[in-house]
Amino acid sequence: MIACDNFHEAFRVVLRLNGCWGVRKDQDRNEIESRAACKAELWPNLASGCKINGHEVRKFSETDVLNSLAQADNRNFSQRPKRPMKQRLPNLFIHAALTMALPAMLLGLSACSTKSAETAPNLAIPVTVAKAVQKTVPINLTAIGTAEAYSTVSIKSQVNAILEQVHFKQGDFVKKGDLLFTLDARPFQSVLAQSEANLARDQAQAELNQVQSARYEKLYAAGVAAKEQYDQLRATADAQEALVHADQAAVQSARLQLQYCTIHAPTDGRTGALQVYPGNLVKENDLPILVVINQMSPIFVDFSVPEQYLGVVKKYMSGGRLQIEATPYGETASEVGYLTFVDNNVDNTTGTLKLKGTFPNEDHRLWPGQFSVVSLRLAEEEKAIVVPSQAVQTGQSGDFIFVVKADQTVESQPVKVARQLEGESVISSGIAPGDTVVTDGQLRLIPGIKVQVKAAGTGS
Repeated sequence: MIACDNFHEAFRVVLRLNGCWGVRKDQDRNEIESRAACKAELWPNLASGCKINGHEVRKFSETDVLNSLAQADNRNFSQRPKRPMKQRLPNLFIHAALTMALPAMLLGLSACSTKSAETAPNLAIPVTVAKAVQKTVPINLTAIGTAEAYSTVSIKSQVNAILEQVHFKQGDFVKKGDLLFTLDARPFQSVLAQSEANLARDQAQAELNQVQSARYEKLYAAGVAAKEQYDQLRATADAQEALVHADQAAVQSARLQLQYCTIHAPTDGRTGALQVYPGNLVKENDLPILVVINQMSPIFVDFSVPEQYLGVVKKYMSGGRLQIEATPYGETASEVGYLTFVDNNVDNTTGTLKLKGTFPNEDHRLWPGQFSVVSLRLAEEEKAIVVPSQAVQTGQSGDFIFVVKADQTVESQPVKVARQLEGESVISSGIAPGDTVVTDGQLRLIPGIKVQVKAAGTGS
């Protein structure tokens, strides 16, 4: 029977035994031995007489643990004087509890070993699996892109006037020719009226001069009028005709200034924030601008790729248009466009080449300035071996995959991953088409252990 004073120490040793700890027996003492100091493959079925670091290692039992504690305590529990039953009852309960718990704890000791099929329990580990398939997959270049407006127009006033009215709401989509602003046109209407009056006066004078010039031309031909007088009237008529042309130009200018009092949208697009409100004086070609219109249908998406891909892009561009897919952040559906621009120089500060794709963007999912994941499709690879990306594990020696064999055991197969695409990994070597690979439950697997295939989504 173990002493009550040593109950906690005994329970601590048993827990350590269950966690793959052991008792090292020296000549003069017993100590708790860490698993790190032992060879894991010798646990738990260690043959009698084996030595580790010069010490004897034994398979443990309840008696071994109690005797070891007794030796460490330097007391002989078998010769201890009997105590009254009232004092012995607590120890009896403690001994009973320890006796019931110890076999279960020691059973866990036998489960601790290195991950090898010989020392693992003879139990099938539940896993989910998938087949390695062979199919045609695209060859893509992936980058982060930024949407750019197809055209950006800053609306300014071309005359000095008071802003009278705004005919749109901030953020509205407008069509080319839609009325945006109305300015105070009264000063320009007066200028136009004055110009038209000057034109009418000068036209009348020009007609009179033409009549006089024609009359003196006949008189001169008859020898009645002097040539000097005829030349003078002819010059006056020509000057008046030029003055009429100048008046006509002034009228056109006045009409143009009057037209500038109504500002129309020069392109389709979406308006931004209004910068000037009605009642303010706007000046010709001055700041602040009235509003900015961004054309969003179609739209550009700019992105950059490393310069080493320049030759590849040029090679595949020679065969036709290259398709681009842009997926805005936070979304799963992508927009499809085509590569339309390759910059004429490489950015020597970053070593990248700027590319630009054009997208119809009819539903306005792409927004100027928005980041997107861009995938440039260069070509398609036929007969590529593909597995789910979750089947690929990473170890000290690189990537590997657990492959289920015909006898329902697994083996660790080193692989080389060429690239990843939409949750799938393209394997360049290590896996054959039709191989069964483990996609879930890899943490409990070791080479050679048996597995049990379970339906996807079920518990283990």
